[in-house]
Amino acid sequence: MPIPKAELHLHIEGTLEPELAFDLAARNGVTLPYADTDELREAYRFEDLQSFLNLYYELMAVLRTERDFEDLANAYLGRAAAQGVRHAEIFFDPQAHTGRGLELGTVVEGLWRALGRSEENHGVSTRLILCFLRDESAESALATLEAAKPYLDRITGVGLDSAEVGHPPAKFREVYEAAAALGLRRVAHAGEEGPPEYITEALDVLGVERVDHGLRCVEDPAVVERLVRERVPLTLCPLSNVRLRTVDTLADHPLPAMLDAGLMCTVNSDDPAYFGGYAGDNFDAVRATLGLDRERLRELARNSFLASFLDDDEQLRARYLGEVEAYTFGWAGRGGPA
Repeated sequence: MPIPKAELHLHIEGTLEPELAFDLAARNGVTLPYADTDELREAYRFEDLQSFLNLYYELMAVLRTERDFEDLANAYLGRAAAQGVRHAEIFFDPQAHTGRGLELGTVVEGLWRALGRSEENHGVSTRLILCFLRDESAESALATLEAAKPYLDRITGVGLDSAEVGHPPAKFREVYEAAAALGLRRVAHAGEEGPPEYITEALDVLGVERVDHGLRCVEDPAVVERLVRERVPLTLCPLSNVRLRTVDTLADHPLPAMLDAGLMCTVNSDDPAYFGGYAGDNFDAVRATLGLDRERLRELARNSFLASFLDDDEQLRARYLGEVEAYTFGWAGRGGPA
């Protein structure tokens, strides 16, 4: 069994595997512009973030009903559990669905049909994080938060995702202030393709508690020093970074140097159906390619639970942390799953 871990950077829409996409298309009478799953997989080759987003939003057309979202979430949870995920904090993009005519309730209720039974069915505790699309208007984000109010008993926090360049965090100051007033936790994508200044802005203007990605902090020593000093978690996604050309190859990934600098890094899958791997696959990849030893992997797993929004259940967090400390790696050298 892989080391227990929490997944803190996971877009549920990004878990749509080609096989499920075709199944849902058939169920809902949607015609996809691909002959079969093999041709669709060939489309999963991206030049940058925007080329990925184009396909990502195109395929969402197959998601129509509560059952579709339930099936999507259950498929992810089953895969994640098999790779050692014990707790998942799951992003969803309501504007991408309401903008094509779905009710927000269809999305939330459908996801919750899976998430509400996840501990029982998959052995995975969950939290749900509503993300605003940063290439939409600030007014749209505020309207989305307002529409989400009937569902806040199921939503733990808010996030900010989609195309980063040209859409600085400060654009969403007002909606983050409103979210904070509602008691919601706050995270945001920053420093993936955007500059290190976006990380600082996300902290100072949006009040985020975790930075999603944050990879480009390494370009500014002052930002690194602050993140270390304030113990701000970073939810890194190594295989995503390679697929979206943020780093040229996995061997170039700065994760080891970031850990050496004292940054509180976690490893996650982002959009695993599109980027070639779920949480355990990312752990295996960084271990094999970057030479991370057992204690570095244990540190990453420990960080994931420490950075999670389990403040309302410290007993559960302590149990997960105990599982990490008790874990025995079943491999010598470079073999075996992490």
